[in-house]
Formats: sequence, C-alpha cells, structure tokens
Amino acid sequence: MKIKFLLSLFLLSQSLLVSAGELAYVTNEKDDNISVIDIEQQKVIREIAVGQRPRGIIFNHDQSLAYICASDSDRIQILDLATEEIVGELPSGEDPETIALHPNGKIIYTSNEDDAILTVIDIATSMVTTQIDVGVEPEGLAVSPDGNLVVVTSETTNMVHWIDTKTNKIIANTLVGARPRSAQFTQDNKLLWVSSEIGGAVVVIDVASKEITKEFTFKIRGIHKDRVQPVGIELSLDGHYAFVALGPANHVAVINRKTMEIEKYLLVGRRVWQLALNQDQSQLLTTNGISGDVSIIDVNKMKVTKSIKVGRYPWGVAIKHSIK
Repeated sequence: MKIKFLLSLFLLSQSLLVSAGELAYVTNEKDDNISVIDIEQQKVIREIAVGQRPRGIIFNHDQSLAYICASDSDRIQILDLATEEIVGELPSGEDPETIALHPNGKIIYTSNEDDAILTVIDIATSMVTTQIDVGVEPEGLAVSPDGNLVVVTSETTNMVHWIDTKTNKIIANTLVGARPRSAQFTQDNKLLWVSSEIGGAVVVIDVASKEITKEFTFKIRGIHKDRVQPVGIELSLDGHYAFVALGPANHVAVINRKTMEIEKYLLVGRRVWQLALNQDQSQLLTTNGISGDVSIIDVNKMKVTKSIKVGRYPWGVAIKHSIK
C-alpha cells in the first residue's frame, strides 16, 4: 500500500512537472536574491537567495542551470533550477555585470568593468582560459548565433569591440554614442543592435563591414531628452520588432524592423533596465529598477497589462520556457 502511495505521488509530481508553465527569474540588486514569477499566474511565487548584487542572468541550453553575475561577490554563481540551490561557482574577475554563453554551450564570457577586460571561462573545468584587454568600463556582451564573434561594449571608450572567438583577438572596433550598454545580434548574423545610454540612441551595425547603417533617436512628449537613456534591447525572433528600454524615461520604444521606424512608446515602471520575451513572443517583461517591479507587455495589443512587485532594484531577467 505504501509503495502504491509513493508511486502515485511520483506520478503526480511528474504530471505537474510536465505541465509546468513559464517562469521568469528576476535578479534584485539590493536584496541579493532572485524573484521567481509564474508568468501564467502573473505573480511572484518564491524568492531565491544568491550572492551579493546579482545582475546579469542567463540559462544553459537545456535550461537546467542559471548562471548569475554576483557582482559584489566577484563570482558567477551556478543555480540548479530543479532544486533552486546554488551548486557551484565560476571565476569571473572583478565586478562581473553581464554574461553571454557561446552557442556551443561550453564557454561563458563576462565583462569586468573595473579591470577593462573580457574574461573567457571554460565551464567544464571552471577555469579562466584567457582575459582580453578591451576599452574602459566594458558592459554589454553578445555572441553571434554562428559562434564566430563576441562583441563587448566599453562605456567610457564609447566603442564596440569585435573579437574572433577562435583566436580571442580583437579584429575591429566601431565607435558609437556615449556610454554604450546592450548589444544584440540578429538571428541571421548580419546585423548588430547597440544602445548608447548617454548618447540617447540605438545604432544598427552591419556585421560584415562593422559600419553603422542606421541610427534611432527617441522623442517622448513631456520627457526631457536627457532622461531618454537607452539600455536593454530585445529582438523578436520573427524579425518584426526591436524593443528598447529607455531607462529613466520610463518607457519602452517599439521599433518596426521591417520599416525601420519607431512605432510606439509604452509607459512602464520607473528606470526600466532589461527586457525578455517569453517563448511564443506574446509577452515582454521589463525590469524597473527604481519602482521595484516588473511590467508585462502584451505584444499583440502593444500595451502593458500587469505590474508585478519584486525585490529592490530589479536588474536582469531570464525566462525559463514551459515544459511540454
């Protein structure tokens, strides 16, 4: 009888696992934890304690692990998403803020603001394989989908540094606006989108030539241009939209990538930082640092449908897809 009962519990747990919906993991800088949001229920269901000042967060390919920049701990922590326990750490250099995973799933890149370097880490051995000197205050990171290039933006040098992943050498530099933040490659490896926070612009760079082909500036009625500070960028997989977080302007810009025109501005929480689309691209989540919440945007309706209170100074967000 006891065996049957235990078997029933096991089958029930497996059934619940299979039907598990999407979860958003939000790093809270001031609380040293992660808020876990059930996207279907649109509420925080638990919090996970992590290292000091967590910021960047990404998943491995099968979404069994999360890698978290614990900036003030000078480590990248490894979170097991099944047990929600920290199961390891990777060396990162000082003050890791953002991280990017190579498409082969074996290498992690992290930018170290204080040291002006890009750190290359082998995940299997937990070893730093090399450190690459880049511009002052490196910030944004992106790896091309084909795995051939990694780019890092340097906030003070105002450059995008292009690095060959096979040689770990800088092969080109592109000058952009003041204080570049995020960088995102398009899925076809042809374009790179880069935001410049103080420059108040987003540029589109041709990957082959490393030249800027388009620049967007933003004007929102009633908001001074100095408050329009582009940071996080999210590109829809269908090639239709680019979403840009505009920092203290408290808006997200919606750019039509077909026409290369700004379509709309969406009011979200205060000091919007980072963005993430869910699996079917129907919902966009924003982290709003000053107001301590996450806005949920219905992409089809292009409107904010929910504000969810999280911890203090939410920064990064990554969405774990539902299990089919």
